[in-house]
Amino acid sequence: MKLTKSKLGEILDVTRGASLSGKFYTTEGEYIRLTCGNFDYQNNCFKENKSKENLFYIGDFKPEFLMEEGDIITPLTEQAIGLLGSTAIIPESGKYIQSQDVAKIICKEELLDKDFAFYLISSTLVKQQLSAAAQQTKIRHTSPDKIKGCTVWIPELSEQKRIGKLLRSLDSKIELNRAINQNLEAMAKQLYDYWFVQFDFPNEDGKPYKSSGGEMVWNEKLRKDIPKSWEVKSLNSWLEIKSGFPFKSETYKPLGRYKIITIKNVQDGELITSGCDYVDEIPSCAKNYISLQIGDRLISLTGNCGRLCTVCEENLLLNQRVGILYCDTIYLEYFYNFLNSSEMRTVVDNLANGAAQANLSPVELCKTNCFIPPIDILLSYNRKANVIRKAIVQNMIEISQLTKQRDELLPLLMNGQVSVNSDLSAH
Repeated sequence: MKLTKSKLGEILDVTRGASLSGKFYTTEGEYIRLTCGNFDYQNNCFKENKSKENLFYIGDFKPEFLMEEGDIITPLTEQAIGLLGSTAIIPESGKYIQSQDVAKIICKEELLDKDFAFYLISSTLVKQQLSAAAQQTKIRHTSPDKIKGCTVWIPELSEQKRIGKLLRSLDSKIELNRAINQNLEAMAKQLYDYWFVQFDFPNEDGKPYKSSGGEMVWNEKLRKDIPKSWEVKSLNSWLEIKSGFPFKSETYKPLGRYKIITIKNVQDGELITSGCDYVDEIPSCAKNYISLQIGDRLISLTGNCGRLCTVCEENLLLNQRVGILYCDTIYLEYFYNFLNSSEMRTVVDNLANGAAQANLSPVELCKTNCFIPPIDILLSYNRKANVIRKAIVQNMIEISQLTKQRDELLPLLMNGQVSVNSDLSAH
């Protein structure tokens, strides 16, 4: 495959967004201002920013700053290490305003395929150049000119189109699986809420318990009514949360047998294992539980505390400040959803606050009082909930496999080591 050396500025344009006045920020409105929080840099895709509330903008702005579906954006500010060079695609027209921290990539279509450009900007080659040229301030910055100044090697347009189409098809499958899992997680939460928040689990006649007049009694520990005869104790009567092993960074390798799972990998509902460090051996002094199994449940104990996810890969080791839920299997799905409930998120926030960096003590968390339904109700709940969880895990395994395939193909395709047939199979 023939590759041509070029500056990015010769094959695309980069425009900076609008300077938006803070006095027009609001919690609701028609238009949302884009921020660096819209970049899921670990998955290199767009995400809705849930870290702020005042994301809407009600001031005037020029029409060219209103984004269209399919527009490619990249950040100009590195608010998290690894953010510079990441890319995202706008999912909807007429909704998002390009702000000054966000650059828009405009391809010269006769020279550069749009899908190919998406992966080119986020390639290791470009990211390394942007990182080296970034202004060395507390928060590093790049600029449209620095992006355009990056040197790249690109194949002819027809090959770009084949590469872009192949990589985009893999990402589309990944995005579809993630969307399905979001719906499945919502179903799991709805089932838990219906049974254990509204207490409308099926009674002996298969009717909703509370709505059908099931007896409720006041519980002084929980300060609310719960079904009669349900047991109330602290979480530690049934559940233990064990934190991982304090691996030393000097033992890490760029590749190896085991990936090390840290708090950055634990996202809400999903374990992201891209960008992990590796070790070749389990430390002899480490306890057995740091070796993770598919189906294990994890919780973040530092920073954004209380995030929960399910393990869907093998050969993972648990680092400190991430906890693993330990209990009898019959309780696992129940406690996972209990800890993920709105009520417990508030408890976690209260326990974790008060330090420069939020830290959650698993011992203190497990002192929280909770109720446990009778075994027959718990078994009935598990029969429904575990079907949903099994589908989520299967989708996550497929996401992991597709991500691995894409990440292995990406550098080989971008540097010309492999090419793509017209039937989209790489060789």
